[in-house]
Amino acid sequence: MNIKLYSYIGTFLLFISIFGSVHSTKAEQIPTDTATYTLTLKKDMMSKAGKSVPAMTVNGGIPGPTLTFQEGGYAVIYVKNEMDVETSVHWHGILLPNFYDGVPYLTTPPIMPGETQKYEFPLKQAGTYWYHSHTMLQEQSGVYGSIVIEPKENTLDYDDDLVILLSDWTNQKPMNVMRNLKRGNEWYNIKKGTATPLNQVIRRGGFGAQLNFWKQRMEGADIADIYYNAFLNNGQETTEYPEFKPGEKVRVRFINGAASSQFWLTFGGNDPLLVAADGLDVEPIEHNKTFIAIAETYDFIVTIPDSGKIEIRATVQDGSGQTSTYLGTGEVLAAPNVMRPDKIGMMMEMAEMDMKMGAPAMKYKPSEEEPKEMMDKWGMKMDHDMNMDEMDHSKMDHTETEMDHSKMDHSKMKMEEKSAADSSGKNTMEGMDHSKMDHSQPMDQPMEMEASMDQMPGMDMFAEYNYDYLKSPEKTSFPENEPVNEVLLNLTGNMWRYIWSMNGVPLTEADKIKIEGGKVTRITLNNLTMMHHPMHLHGHFFRVINDKGEYSPLKHTVNVPPMQKITIEFEGTEDGDWFFHCHVLYHMMGGMARIFSYETPRDPRLKNFPLKKLINESDEYFNWGTAEIASHMTELNLVSSNIRNQFNLNLEYGYNQNFEGEVTYERYLYDYFRVFAGVNVENELPESLDEINTTAIVGIRFLTPYLFNLDVRLDHKLRPEFRIDREIMIFPKTSIFGSYEYQMDFGWTDSLPESGANSNYRGETTWSAGVEYIFSRNFSVMGSYDNRFGAGGGLTILF
Repeated sequence: MNIKLYSYIGTFLLFISIFGSVHSTKAEQIPTDTATYTLTLKKDMMSKAGKSVPAMTVNGGIPGPTLTFQEGGYAVIYVKNEMDVETSVHWHGILLPNFYDGVPYLTTPPIMPGETQKYEFPLKQAGTYWYHSHTMLQEQSGVYGSIVIEPKENTLDYDDDLVILLSDWTNQKPMNVMRNLKRGNEWYNIKKGTATPLNQVIRRGGFGAQLNFWKQRMEGADIADIYYNAFLNNGQETTEYPEFKPGEKVRVRFINGAASSQFWLTFGGNDPLLVAADGLDVEPIEHNKTFIAIAETYDFIVTIPDSGKIEIRATVQDGSGQTSTYLGTGEVLAAPNVMRPDKIGMMMEMAEMDMKMGAPAMKYKPSEEEPKEMMDKWGMKMDHDMNMDEMDHSKMDHTETEMDHSKMDHSKMKMEEKSAADSSGKNTMEGMDHSKMDHSQPMDQPMEMEASMDQMPGMDMFAEYNYDYLKSPEKTSFPENEPVNEVLLNLTGNMWRYIWSMNGVPLTEADKIKIEGGKVTRITLNNLTMMHHPMHLHGHFFRVINDKGEYSPLKHTVNVPPMQKITIEFEGTEDGDWFFHCHVLYHMMGGMARIFSYETPRDPRLKNFPLKKLINESDEYFNWGTAEIASHMTELNLVSSNIRNQFNLNLEYGYNQNFEGEVTYERYLYDYFRVFAGVNVENELPESLDEINTTAIVGIRFLTPYLFNLDVRLDHKLRPEFRIDREIMIFPKTSIFGSYEYQMDFGWTDSLPESGANSNYRGETTWSAGVEYIFSRNFSVMGSYDNRFGAGGGLTILF
């Protein structure tokens, strides 16, 4: 009896166990339409530009493999980290659960050495996207690849498919690139041939424009920061695809996966058909010369001609290089050339427009952002004397006007007008509903502006950098009664110290930006710098307001041209925190980023991964030094610097036994002004080391207008001192420099030697001047005269 009972009970428990196991398996079962990939990240040596250098590979290559999925399916991706540093992968442009977005310490844990991380998400969209590391500067080292999601139903007519992933390649270590940018070395522009030395400026008649830039603490117009050894498509400088036959239609999917390079795309043969932007369909349009900003994607349908092969050329924005792809066989149908930008001409046009540049990249009180006041103070100011009645509205380029997009009212169709310029000389258009305006038609009275925009000097400078050629196939506007939250973000930067920010506040000092669910968030991006900034929002698509009104396109990345505004908007339909940043990798690492927060609880799986680790990535200390070894003296300078703090060591020794050494700590209160304290050591008697004088010093340092470095200090003997220095590039690779110091001693703490009527005062003057010729990034030769050390020449080493 007991045996039978035990048998029944055992059978029952076994049944329950099997049933429970089956039920559990079904609950955890992966969908049948799942596509699974494994990506293995390793360190390896790679040669992309004639030299084998350390790199990071994905599945053994650069770029990584193309991941292909089906819309409506399910993605499972395992990422193995076989490197000795932590890493991450972000799925760029993909709408997915917050936890799998891949920003380490913000949404997703970092992948530690030896670990494998699983990402999984449903595929809600079709189109062309990509993936890349979001850890420090790893993307520049090779951690990137493409993603193609095939649509459920193909509505476009083409025969074949080709992905072209653009990138830039440097033989330098990326952290050394960043260090070089932080120290303000001109070598990259010299190497690219994009420097604007004074002799070229004067020859063009642009000395007045140069003075205007110097007055605003800028050397000149800048376009791209870095010299690259090569520009690549699909990992090669040139690629050939002879398999495409005459008459075939090829969908060419372009991805700009570069770290710091924007490209112009041009096509040989007939103009291609542009059919998608950032993965989403647009109204097809024939469009040849297309600007593809970093992190954007564009799809074109190209028809292979009956004879010849098509060249598709990607020319880097500053004209310093290009990469080409050839489709088909036979004689080359060359792509049109793109002219190298005229930087001196840009300077002259901007000076004529009286652009007020140099908005601060860091503020004395970062908690007080004051974006509206910053926008009103800095940027483009119109000429008061221009005749507003001569405005040709039908020719107005709305990407170039001084429209205040932050005041657009999408719930109204009226347009109000300020008939006269305000006190700052700037006109605004208020109450404008861009979702319902037809910008292609002349604007009715009574609105007046200051002159035909195409007649104003310099207004065609950035005319090609707009999105007016993009139109969504469907309406993208939001309901009129949906509440709107306005956000103004001024894009700000400091090339002198290479700090980038929004509203004058870098990421490390910024608060989160609150995003309210159920509201439209409308963001005005106002670029107050000379650089283009491709701004990317994770986990969202947004409307880019253009002249298509209700059919404005949806994108995940938008390029904001220099000194221009662009307005984007999106609905608050997500949760969690999402990253928003400039996709110029070195700008993001310099601080141009924000966290958009729905203020929902943080995922508990991130408990051991503090957000502060991500925030502080843009506040790293960088170290560099300079050594001068000359016939009359030796000098050593060492610097360690982050956003607010800097440590300096300076040693000078003349072979006539004059010596000075100084150690200081300085604190930046804002971009150009800092306070400092330290210790100075120098010989008391000329040409003798018998008596060494050590003093404590405090003072201020200031980069003045016209780029003079000013140092005003007081030592513990109450001796005031004034120092000033300046360096100017006068020819390509050739600079002149000079410094002047004057110390005053009133005998307030030590009795001065008797010297007649002036026994209560002694002044000491030190000055030097010289010339330097740059050979390479690390070496130059110099000749100088110093009133302490005499004349001589030698070698300068940068490290």
